[in-house]
Amino acid sequence: MLAEPGFGPLTAAKLIGEIAGAGRFGSDAKLARAAGVAPIPVSSGKTNRHRRDRGGNRQLNATLPASPSPAPAATPKPRPTSTAKKPKAKGTREAIRCLKRHLARRVFHLLQPAPPRPGEDPLNINFLT
Repeated sequence: MLAEPGFGPLTAAKLIGEIAGAGRFGSDAKLARAAGVAPIPVSSGKTNRHRRDRGGNRQLNATLPASPSPAPAATPKPRPTSTAKKPKAKGTREAIRCLKRHLARRVFHLLQPAPPRPGEDPLNINFLT
């Protein structure tokens, strides 16, 4: 996790300590729910929107915004699109919700074990030594 841009030693330690093993969660959605960043639908009529979950681990929720996405200079610039294809503008709260959900997904995938390489014992058991 330390090799990933935006994660310092304190942020990584706080996330790993609060998550207490990514194996507890079957998917990134379950981690987001436990962190309190899963979207909750609050739609009525023709409006379709979501809000942030107020439950979950507040310490983990507070640590997520501290691990920013890569610097804007490192990310590719979006292509200009026509106004007909532009999505609706999100409010500040909804943008924060989307960012936190994205960060929870990113953290979940960073904490997953790497798949075994070809020719490597998947259980890392070597009986010959």
